[in-house]
Amino acid sequence: MMFARLPRPPRGLARGAVLAGALAGLVALAACSSPSSRFYTLGSDSTAAAAAPVSGRTSAAPAWLIEVAPIDVPPQVSKNQLVIQTGPTQVQVLEEERWASLPGDEIRRALSTSLTQQLNTIDVYGTARPDATPVYRVSMNVQRFESWPGSHALIDAVWSVRSVRSNAVMTCRSVVSEPVSGGYDALVDGHRRALQRISVQMASAVQAMAAAAPQGQSPNPKGASSASTKGTAVSVAVPPCPSADSTAGAGA
Repeated sequence: MMFARLPRPPRGLARGAVLAGALAGLVALAACSSPSSRFYTLGSDSTAAAAAPVSGRTSAAPAWLIEVAPIDVPPQVSKNQLVIQTGPTQVQVLEEERWASLPGDEIRRALSTSLTQQLNTIDVYGTARPDATPVYRVSMNVQRFESWPGSHALIDAVWSVRSVRSNAVMTCRSVVSEPVSGGYDALVDGHRRALQRISVQMASAVQAMAAAAPQGQSPNPKGASSASTKGTAVSVAVPPCPSADSTAGAGA
């Protein structure tokens, strides 16, 4: 029996196949050795402690409730990647340094936790609430959220506290800058401290609004139907914005 001999492939083609295989191996090795992403949150250790079950924490109903609305942030920083300032008009997007959730969600969650702790109340945003309990809605529009590594973290925000059952609205502005050392952990911690200082000012505003509300006023007067009282606004004197000096040292 005779066998036909197959022709050998050209030497250049064989060499190309070897090189292609080696290149594919290097690409796979580089992919395996690429740096993994690091994730940051504006929550703190106190947040975790507050989430732990505590016996008797909800034994007494709060005198009033809060609603922390979704937070607006500038579009250029509204992304999972950390965005740092490299100059007055230049930023850098860090692919490996990321927020655990979008910055607006991180800010809202941190504010909600801080305010409920300071005011000993409940954030009822998105949930049913009793009609007889006053509710104060907290809204925030972040106009600047700047991260300067090795320098400072800055939050410039316009925020308001509104009594849901009246026309009383307190609108304020907070500009807080916290010095930071080098590293992204320090930068995130600077934003955490700045946000805590703003939350202290917000808590003072909610307390002032609650103190200015008419005492003993029922949201649904006896003998009046829900339809007849719906949409009725109660005139309330609005207190001035809390002094920014009251937040000094709050982030320490």
